Amino acid sequence: MGNFNPRSVKIGILGGGQLGKMLAQDAARLDLDISFLDKDLSYPVAKVCPQFIQGDFNNYEDVLNFGRKLDVISIEIEHVNIEALKKLELEGKSVYPQAHILEFIQDKGLQKQFYTKHHFPTAPFILFENTTQIRKSVAENTIKLPFVQKLCKGGYDGKGVQVINTLQDLTKLLEGPSLIESKAKIAKEVAVIAVRNIDGDCKAYSPVSMDFHSEANLVEDVVCPAEIPMAAQKLAIDLAIDIANKLEIVGLLAVEMFYNEDGSIWINEIAPRPHNSGHITLNNGAISQFENHLRAILGHPLGQTLFVIPSLMMNLLGEPGYSGHAIYSGFDEIMDIEGVHVYLYGKEQTKPFRKMGHINITGLDLKSCKEKAIQIRSTIKIIS
Repeated sequence: MGNFNPRSVKIGILGGGQLGKMLAQDAARLDLDISFLDKDLSYPVAKVCPQFIQGDFNNYEDVLNFGRKLDVISIEIEHVNIEALKKLELEGKSVYPQAHILEFIQDKGLQKQFYTKHHFPTAPFILFENTTQIRKSVAENTIKLPFVQKLCKGGYDGKGVQVINTLQDLTKLLEGPSLIESKAKIAKEVAVIAVRNIDGDCKAYSPVSMDFHSEANLVEDVVCPAEIPMAAQKLAIDLAIDIANKLEIVGLLAVEMFYNEDGSIWINEIAPRPHNSGHITLNNGAISQFENHLRAILGHPLGQTLFVIPSLMMNLLGEPGYSGHAIYSGFDEIMDIEGVHVYLYGKEQTKPFRKMGHINITGLDLKSCKEKAIQIRSTIKIIS
């Protein structure tokens, strides 16, 4: 029989956004000793966790000083100071996901090279150092329109990606090292979240399909079960587990994929942290992604990952044309709808397409969930 003292291990998380807030809430339910590092007391985590340390997770000294007081260090955002995490590992601290994995995942070019090296299916790509090289390759017909440009570093929530359909679109190219992919014929975008603990046990959540906002390039809806064939769902699960095991990662690994019109699956990109597509785990019968991440980094057995009820997650985005103190118009009306679970992140200021919260919808079938989502989207507006 294993004994457990929930306050015996000091956990620290780099980042204080909504993912951190939901980690903090599950940690509190388990009475875990958890702290967070981020810049501003107005951030979502600071409103639910008293152990909020002000500092910059990209600053070497801030991360080092924060981590030295802890036993286990993890993240809610991957764009953190890697050198400080490497130093903490050398000093005997447990860093999950491991620093070398974070360093590799921060670079989409290295991600793509990893997929091809280990024979994971992915879109054909070419790496470029700058836009001059890209324009030259277009002129020489080395790359053909249309294509997608992705900055190797720094992209997040739809940023750092540019679709180039015409020669005129070349003026929109993003400056910096990037990769160019041929534009896939995508039938559905899919995500699978794998979780792997210290002992190497690995599970994957049921696949979900994602619909994106046409203007903001952000996830708008997440649907479970995924709207792809069962054979493709099984392949997606196998790919996510295989990647997690190949990396030997500890913690969560969200694997975004393309299910193409010809029935093939391509790996798009990975994220070593709680993920927007995993918010649906809070209400559909599985152990949440947040609790399973905590279980994984503490070496506990992993929880249930199979979804048992149809569900839909919809992001609540700030309305275009509004910036300022957030007002949730239509809030009472949506709270009267059965099967609706509302999560507001506590961001005081709204701006166009800012993620302000999400809603999980559960129902007897996916059709009813989608009908409720249409009703909700036409009712609630985040304005100022």
